[in-house]
Amino acid sequence: MEGLLQVLVGLLSSDDLNMLTCSTGILSNLTCNNAHNKTQVTQGNGVEALIHAILRAGEKEDVVEPAVCALRHLTSRHQQAEMAQHAVRQHYGIPAIVKLLNQPYYWPVIKAVVGLIRNLALCPENQAPLRDAGAIPRLVNLLLKAHQDAQKHGSSTQQTYQDGVRMEEIVEGSTGALHILARDPINRAEIANLQTIPLFVQLLYSPVDNVKRVAAGVLCELALDKQSAELIDSEGASAPLMDLLHSNNEGIATYAAAVLFRISEDKNSDYKKRVSVELTHSLFKLDPQAWELAHNSLPMDGPYSEEMDPNFASYEAYPGDMHMDRMEGVMMPDEFNIPYERTDPY
Repeated sequence: MEGLLQVLVGLLSSDDLNMLTCSTGILSNLTCNNAHNKTQVTQGNGVEALIHAILRAGEKEDVVEPAVCALRHLTSRHQQAEMAQHAVRQHYGIPAIVKLLNQPYYWPVIKAVVGLIRNLALCPENQAPLRDAGAIPRLVNLLLKAHQDAQKHGSSTQQTYQDGVRMEEIVEGSTGALHILARDPINRAEIANLQTIPLFVQLLYSPVDNVKRVAAGVLCELALDKQSAELIDSEGASAPLMDLLHSNNEGIATYAAAVLFRISEDKNSDYKKRVSVELTHSLFKLDPQAWELAHNSLPMDGPYSEEMDPNFASYEAYPGDMHMDRMEGVMMPDEFNIPYERTDPY
C-alpha cells in the first residue's frame, strides 16, 4: 500500500486532467478513516502535492473537491495530523484554500473547505494566517447565506439541498469553523464585530443538536470578552441556554453551562443562584467531571462523521450528523461531505 500511495502522490504532478482527477479521488478515499494511510501520505509530501494540484486545477471541481477532502483527512486523527496542519501553511496553501469560499458557491467544495479550515484552525500557528487570508468574513457570509436558504424551508418537512448538500450542514460546518477560529483573541473580536452574536443565539433554538452544539461552542468562546458576554445576554441567550443545560447531549449541556457562567459574572446573587439551581438539576449533578469542565470553561470538540468522498464512491449520502462523544482532545474526524457518483467520463 505504501508504494501505491507514493505513486498516487507522484501522479498529482501530472498535466493530464483525467490522471489528476483519478489520483486525487483515489487518495481521498484511501485516506478516509485510515490513520496509517494518512500518515504515509503526509510523510510522503502529499500535502504539498495536493496543494499544488489545487492551484493548478483552478475551477475544475472534479479535481478540487477530492483534493480538498484528502487534505481534510490528512489534517485530522492520525499521528502526523499536526505536521499536516503545519505543512498546509508552510506550502502557502491557506490563501488558496480560503479563496475557494468565494462566490459563486459550489456546495460540495464549500462543504469540504469549511471542514478543512476547521482542522487547520486547531493549530494555533494557523489562526493568524487564516485571518489574514480573509477566512472569517467569508465564513460569516457563508453562514448567513446557508441559514437564510435553510430558513426558507423551515416550516417544510423537505430539507434544503443545493448540489446535493443540505444547507443545515453548511450552517453547522461554518459555525464549527468559526468556533475554533474564535479561540484566538483577535479572531474572536473580528467575529463579534461582524454582528454574528444575534445569529448564534438564534441557532441555539435549532432542532438539530449538532447546530446547537457548535452555536453554544462559539458563544462560549465569544463570551470570554466582557462586551460580547453582555451582548449575548442582551440578545436573550439565557433562556435557551437554561433549557440546553438539560440536554442529553453532553457537549451541548457543557457549553451552555460555560456560557451561563461567563455571562453571569456581573449578575446579582439571585441570578447566580438560579443558574446554580438549574445546574444541580442537570447532568452535572451526576457527572462531576462535566461540572468541572463547565466551571473551568474548557473547550471541547466533537468528532464529525466520516464517509467516502464524492465521485469515487457508490455509498449513499450520510445524514451529516456530527456527534459529541467526548471532550476536547480529538481532532476533527475526516468526513464532512457527501458521496457523489461520477456518471460523466472526463
